[in-house]
Amino acid sequence: MKMSGKSPSFLDRLVQSRMLARWARAGRLVSALSRGELHQLSHDARALRRELDRVLFAAEARLALPPDDVDGIARPIGCDWVWCPDLWRGPVDPAGIVGAESRSRIGTDATLFHDCRESDITLRQIRNTRAQDRAPFGLRLDVFRFDGSFLSLVLDLPEDGVAGLRRNHLLRLSMSVELERPIEIFCRLNVKHGPNTDQLVREMPVGGGTDFVEFDLAYTKMNEKRVEKIWVDLIFEGPQMNQILLRDLTFARHPRADI
Repeated sequence: MKMSGKSPSFLDRLVQSRMLARWARAGRLVSALSRGELHQLSHDARALRRELDRVLFAAEARLALPPDDVDGIARPIGCDWVWCPDLWRGPVDPAGIVGAESRSRIGTDATLFHDCRESDITLRQIRNTRAQDRAPFGLRLDVFRFDGSFLSLVLDLPEDGVAGLRRNHLLRLSMSVELERPIEIFCRLNVKHGPNTDQLVREMPVGGGTDFVEFDLAYTKMNEKRVEKIWVDLIFEGPQMNQILLRDLTFARHPRADI
């Protein structure tokens, strides 16, 4: 199918119609296929589903944004990279986890960690509907009984956020947070370079709107030529009997102004 933005031609529609008819026929013939044919059909169907899932994720994320907004990310002056994890951009599967165990993953970038003996924690992706929401989706974290010593959400930054990273960069983490009751939220940046990992910790000021912290990489000893991975821990202090709603979360990278 053409991707030029124009209406599909007769030939495009004919190709699509034949493809749909082929898969409909395959579904009807499954019971009559040999095991070898079933293995090949399953392989082809999974490959097709992966591509369709990518298209649907990107399309639904764009459709969820206001018409005049490209990606919903506010860009500081001079930034050379921005990113919003997929959990806030488009629908993920599963959309929710009840009794979330440690290392529970939601979306491709976010993982929950804790040391509770019995988990009474629920994660759920929600749809943002307020006029002031820039992100189409949000994350609701419900914590009831909590017998652990820590609760954190780990966000793995993609490779393009690592590429070209320098010690003169500032990394900004912006969040829109709603809390049922006030708690402290700490943000810990981890930069792995070679055998070493440098860390910077900032407390997120939670004021009811979009707040941010900045990590100045000049305070690390990172080897610019050996940076392998970056991740951020969102650490929730005393989270029991609370609902934490992360309406939006974005990263932006920009060089420090020369003085």
